[in-house]
Amino acid sequence: MKKSNVIEVLEYDTLSVNSEPAGIDQKSFDQLEQMILQMKAMDGDAAIDFLSLSAKRGVGKVIRARNYVGVLQLTRQQQLQILPKIHGVTKTESKAVLLKMLKTLGEFPNKTFNIANLSIEKMPIFEVFITLYIREVQSVTRKGLQSSYYSVEDNLTVYKGKMNFSKQIRHNLTHKERFYVAYDEFGLNRAENRLLKTTLIYLNKLSTSEANRKAIKQLLHHFDAIETSTSIEHDFSHVHSSRNMVHYENALKWAKVFLKNQSFTSFSGDTAMNSLLYPMERLFESYVGKSLKHLLHNSDWNITLQDRTYYLFRKKFALRPDIVIRHRDKNQTIVIDTKWKVLENKPSRNYGLSQADMYQMYAYGKKYNATKVFVMYPMHDGFDQDQVISFKSDDEVEVNILFVQCENVEISLTSFLNKYLF
Repeated sequence: MKKSNVIEVLEYDTLSVNSEPAGIDQKSFDQLEQMILQMKAMDGDAAIDFLSLSAKRGVGKVIRARNYVGVLQLTRQQQLQILPKIHGVTKTESKAVLLKMLKTLGEFPNKTFNIANLSIEKMPIFEVFITLYIREVQSVTRKGLQSSYYSVEDNLTVYKGKMNFSKQIRHNLTHKERFYVAYDEFGLNRAENRLLKTTLIYLNKLSTSEANRKAIKQLLHHFDAIETSTSIEHDFSHVHSSRNMVHYENALKWAKVFLKNQSFTSFSGDTAMNSLLYPMERLFESYVGKSLKHLLHNSDWNITLQDRTYYLFRKKFALRPDIVIRHRDKNQTIVIDTKWKVLENKPSRNYGLSQADMYQMYAYGKKYNATKVFVMYPMHDGFDQDQVISFKSDDEVEVNILFVQCENVEISLTSFLNKYLF
């Protein structure tokens, strides 16, 4: 049995070699340091700044987690698990909130993202994901793996299908008895099944859970006649949606999470590093937006996420507020943005609000002729649950700052809706 070794930290916690608050062995620290230096050398979007390297007096080099959360695989048996820093909750509660946030992202199969009967207190996030994927593949195999016609290329002693002339010349110039051909064959070796099998094999190498690895090995028996995928992109592009493939939908979504959402697949050194990391800004936006959408279902309000109605100038500088709520009958528009930032309760310093953010909210208010404009921040020490900070311009644009309790998001947002919309 593999021993699970999960290093668990919160956003902005520091990692150092064998010391508090989060100790890490020298080899893993060196590996992370090398990765950070490589990321800094990259240009553009590839240079994701999710960890930073610095020095601390009396400690030496430290690595600080930034505003990305999720899992980074350090070695075959060791993972770095980064949790969101949420006001007033334990690490276990923070993990539960993170899973609820991830469920709202479009790439996750949220219809079956059910962790109610999982012991997530002791289970690393990555193992939770693996368990959910296993359940989906088990459902697929119970309902039956689907066969189809698929293309095959082979060098045969009998002629069938169509000749591949370029490969025939290359391989069989001196073998007149052979034919390099392409033909269709009916069987289980279709793109969808290859992707499911490839994901199972990949997860079996990484899982530290005996129960998960046992379940994976049992499932792999159903895939004996199926090859592994030689091109992930090609196979995902050949996934078919039809009535007899509906039961594959959630399993393939999970396969895409594992096979395509690896932010960093390899670095120089002995161990490849894989990750499932997500920016908290995006998670918080999705969490609040989808929660509001759920709460406003069957109401007199229409809600749009990432609204694309207006530009700052004519077809220049697009405005993209996170959430726009419009009343179906009355001429009322509510504009909301979310910010995953920690404010300070110091009016003399404008609470630490970004001037650029306030310019942005003013522009939203003007362009949308908004009845109300809100910016929602996560709740934390120094502010009351129902505290509202308001700013009003000379031309009557009012921007209100509110705080959301992430662990009780529906209660927090219901209170907001009752106060300002209903």
